[in-house]
Amino acid sequence: MSDNELGAFLRTRREAVTPTDVGLPLGPRRRTPGLRRAELAMLAGISIEYLTRLEQGRDRNPSPQVLGALGDALRLPVPDRILLRRLAKEHGVDKALCAAAGPPQRTVRPTMTALLDRLEPSPAALINWIGDIVAHTDGYERYARPLGLLDDELPNVLRYLFTDERARSVYPAWDRIADEQIAQLRAEGPLHDTHLVDLIDELTVTVGSAFTDRLSAAPSMPVRSGVDIVEHPEVGRLRLAFETLALPDEGLRLVVHLPADEVTAAALDRLNGRRPGALRAVSG
Repeated sequence: MSDNELGAFLRTRREAVTPTDVGLPLGPRRRTPGLRRAELAMLAGISIEYLTRLEQGRDRNPSPQVLGALGDALRLPVPDRILLRRLAKEHGVDKALCAAAGPPQRTVRPTMTALLDRLEPSPAALINWIGDIVAHTDGYERYARPLGLLDDELPNVLRYLFTDERARSVYPAWDRIADEQIAQLRAEGPLHDTHLVDLIDELTVTVGSAFTDRLSAAPSMPVRSGVDIVEHPEVGRLRLAFETLALPDEGLRLVVHLPADEVTAAALDRLNGRRPGALRAVSG
């Protein structure tokens, strides 16, 4: 990952806001995409020089007041403001604290196991911040095993997605899902953790630009819910709604898949060897 994610985030957000978005005239001969630095600095009430230092990574300790002013000027929604604050903490004076996070969780408390039992037969899994699948329902086993997702002794979502050639056939929207998984990693992974560095080094060598280009892009907030299309080798196309619940005290996230239509509900019932109607489709 870039060592100047805060600067990259500010620059890309500045370039995504047009003058008309913030009530400024376009003016003649405009070549800069989005706002000029001078315009953002004026709106935020800071100097152009200071904004330049922030974007270039020469100043990494903006005050909460400056971050708030930049968030206001850029019209950032709350999730992006949270990300802005996190990037400032990880690259500023709190860098050592952020790097001190514990290793990826690879054990599960009995209550977490009991929770998974309650979710049967839905495909549901507990995943740590580095992408390891540490526990899952039997329904997830029957869904994911034919995809090849559980082939490794310690299955890892990122490693499967980027290195297993089956993944691009399984997920028609592979590019979007890859973007979302990188956003998830960057949002949860301690920037300087050795486990994260090792995974990045591995995928940089084995995958190349499909991985590194996403990692070097400006960060974004991860998607917590949505619908994925999955081409399943045993039951055909599935439309799976997913919900992601963060468990920060555990260092895990719970991902639950639900059928998004009746065809998918029937297909999952077949995988689970259950009568039709055991799983109900969700919508909206």
